[in-house]
Amino acid sequence: MANEVQNVLKNADAICFDVDSTVIQEEGIDELAKFCNKGTEVADLTAKAMTGNMTFQEALKLRLDIIQPTLLQVKEFIKTQPPTLTPGIKKLVNLLHFRHIPVFLISGGFKCIIAPVAHQLNIPQEHIFANRLKFYFTGEFAGIDENQPTSKSGGKGVVIEYLKHTYDFKNLVLIGDGATDLEACPPADAFIGYGGNVIRPKVQAKAKWFVTDFNEIVDVLTQST
Repeated sequence: MANEVQNVLKNADAICFDVDSTVIQEEGIDELAKFCNKGTEVADLTAKAMTGNMTFQEALKLRLDIIQPTLLQVKEFIKTQPPTLTPGIKKLVNLLHFRHIPVFLISGGFKCIIAPVAHQLNIPQEHIFANRLKFYFTGEFAGIDENQPTSKSGGKGVVIEYLKHTYDFKNLVLIGDGATDLEACPPADAFIGYGGNVIRPKVQAKAKWFVTDFNEIVDVLTQST
């Protein structure tokens, strides 16, 4: 099973990464909630959302309604609480760039928080597919841009379909830690479950190849054939 995924990886013409708990060690929305002193309420809701029948968009809306982040708070959060890159991610992304394999970030998180992460990894801003926070001219929170596919359940698959259609990718690999990543294969040609920050049992059980260290992926890419 792992061999099947590794063969697609060796011939990959694009790699897509989830961001929260994959490329970075944290969950962006939970960290923003803590920063806005709404951490406990949001964590409780996150736990319920994981076990209940709530859709992704319902859970996202409820959490943001609790946080109500202002533009000023978001700017201050980005400045003072930068996300922590997961060990090994820079080495892997550098290798992919060296081989001219395009890298995309697809996240249910927020583009404004992910943009500095992409910058650190030399990933173009136009390769980020994530949610956009909206604010009134006063700086008060005004919701999210619901036109972004990542704002809805199944959104990652929609982005991958778009990428495959636009660039004619034949061997697109998705790497992520969550159920929303697992569900996006297909249309992804292969999925690698990642558990280096948090292991989600459903993903570990269903992924054909599950890794806990990005060096495992680097090793497969660099081994001589």
